[in-house]
Amino acid sequence: MSREKAIAYGITGPSARGSNLACDIRKIAPYSAYDKVQFKEILMTEGDTFARYQVRMAEMWESLSIIEQLVDNIPEGDYTAKMKPIIKLPVGEYFKRVETARGELAVYIVSDGNKTPYRVRFRTPNFSNLFIMNELAAGGKIADLVAISGSLDLVIPDIDR
Repeated sequence: MSREKAIAYGITGPSARGSNLACDIRKIAPYSAYDKVQFKEILMTEGDTFARYQVRMAEMWESLSIIEQLVDNIPEGDYTAKMKPIIKLPVGEYFKRVETARGELAVYIVSDGNKTPYRVRFRTPNFSNLFIMNELAAGGKIADLVAISGSLDLVIPDIDR
């Protein structure tokens, strides 16, 4: 999968980084404590199944490094907080995206101020990853499908929702 194809199909996360596409949300728009830790965005240029595998393996080591940095800097204070059982959403629109193990997860909420939002939409990386499967498998063998789908890290129930 070329970098251009990854962009065209909306591929994110490790699958895109295996095609040399820098798209880590933790780097682009840091959230939580990601602006307080040092980590590398793992990129491979080959764009094949093995490159996607290598990105995932290297990202596990980076995740361990992130955890070690965070554990060493846990602040003093309470580790739990009491919450009201029912949270009313403020009136308006909310959009947030985060990096998951499979790519970008985005949520869009429209609220009219009640307990239940007026509209909720999720964008998960799995459908885009499945959508490019035809192109990646073209000209290959049936046995290659196992490796290709494994390298895309598909979650079928999420695609079916």
